[in-house]
Amino acid sequence: QVQLVESGGGLVQPGGSLRLSCTASGIIFSIYTLSWYRQAPGKQRELVATITSSGTTNYADFVKARFTISRDNAKKTVYLQMNSLKPEDTAIYYCNGKAAPPYGGVWGQGTQVSVSS
Repeated sequence: QVQLVESGGGLVQPGGSLRLSCTASGIIFSIYTLSWYRQAPGKQRELVATITSSGTTNYADFVKARFTISRDNAKKTVYLQMNSLKPEDTAIYYCNGKAAPPYGGVWGQGTQVSVSS
């Protein structure tokens, strides 16, 4: 069964940190480009960070220098380390995996991140 399962979300104060994890099953994890997206209430889903199969990373401007994406192919897990969190980072964070045909894309179910004092 192809599946991505996120964990690590929660409530944190402004300036705090969280580490999200996304563990895959049923896919050849090492060939996938993995991304984190987020969706705040009333807003469209937006790309946060991406890591390719070779380890190249890219970040949205609004998280550069605060968030770090990484992957552990042996554990089939991608991480998002989030530091210096702001209230505007509050959203549901989704993990996405994408690979070239015949493989496709897969989404996780999301994990809630809330930043509030």
